[in-house]
Amino acid sequence: MASLGHIRGEVRMSLAEKLWQVNWSLVLLVALLCGIGFAMLYSAANGSWDPWASRQMIRFGVGLILMLGAALVDIRHWMRLAYPIYFVALVLLGAVDVVGADAMGAQRWLDLKVIQLQPSEIMKVALVLALARYFHGIGPEQIGRVTVVFVPLLLVVAPVFLVLKQPDLGTAIMLLASGGVLFFLAGVRLWKFAAVLVAGVGAVPLAWHFLHGYQKARILTFLDPERDPLGTGYHILQSKIALGSGGILGKGFLEGTQSHLNFLPEKATDFIFTMLAEEFGIIGGLALLSLYVLLIVYGIAVALRARSQFGRLLAMGVTVTFFLYVFVNIAMVMGLIPVVGVPLPLISYGGTAMLSILFAFGLVIGVYVHRDVRIGRRGVESGL
Repeated sequence: MASLGHIRGEVRMSLAEKLWQVNWSLVLLVALLCGIGFAMLYSAANGSWDPWASRQMIRFGVGLILMLGAALVDIRHWMRLAYPIYFVALVLLGAVDVVGADAMGAQRWLDLKVIQLQPSEIMKVALVLALARYFHGIGPEQIGRVTVVFVPLLLVVAPVFLVLKQPDLGTAIMLLASGGVLFFLAGVRLWKFAAVLVAGVGAVPLAWHFLHGYQKARILTFLDPERDPLGTGYHILQSKIALGSGGILGKGFLEGTQSHLNFLPEKATDFIFTMLAEEFGIIGGLALLSLYVLLIVYGIAVALRARSQFGRLLAMGVTVTFFLYVFVNIAMVMGLIPVVGVPLPLISYGGTAMLSILFAFGLVIGVYVHRDVRIGRRGVESGL
């Protein structure tokens, strides 16, 4: 009995220690970014909490519980669950093709009546988990074999294929990029990346024929925005006008003319950074970017501190995915890349994206909490 009581005491102490070890600065930084998002959604609705800000705040409350819950779970359990989570996400992606809901010409959502679920957002985290799990079990002497790379390559290609069918080129690119970074971090030789790059460039003419009409139009508009200023070029031209009109200090909160006079499209989702820059100027835009940079630095620091390969790859994979969210969205609204429909993380309106990102950062915090945990290559030492 004494032994059992001692074990229970250790479990209670373990939970208390985990709570103490949580990086609350990181939690506060995530909450601050979400708070900025609430304010911008309030502005997007012309000074009203409905329909966007109030719903986003409820999602944040749920997501915060999810984030802390994920952080307190031992990362060895997440390693064990990595493949099941991936395959559930893959099944959900496949279900989109069969029973998915159409919106704005794309079939990306599952209508669950209570909520609309976007499986591609879940897959961004699930893919990182699966690749981290796989490469954790591969020794340095094995990573050079071509046959060893086949399985993780299949893990990347399968969801990319399903996402392209929706169609969602932006998410497909993000999955490829985050997967590629994890391949590199795991030690895959550079010549293999070069071979894939050459093959990719060679396939561009063929891939062009498989693109949808609106995707071709977006690429052509990127090359020449003035070719159709009232059609395909309207979004990016209005975005640039709003960015420029904000100046150094901006027009003031709730005072953005492009957004509040409805010239700026998708102001609550993809183009919310443009609205922020119009109201708060370059200073406001740079302040938001500084917070993003700080969060990314936190993620990299956590990855470098972890003792297990799984923890390092998981934290770095989540951080890279988050960076891609930020980079693609801001480059898109500035006209540096074609419009691909990627939200601004923790700021744009969207339930699945916010919950997925908060869960992902819960995993990063979990890596920090369990940074000194050593995991055997096949999970043997951890009892998995």
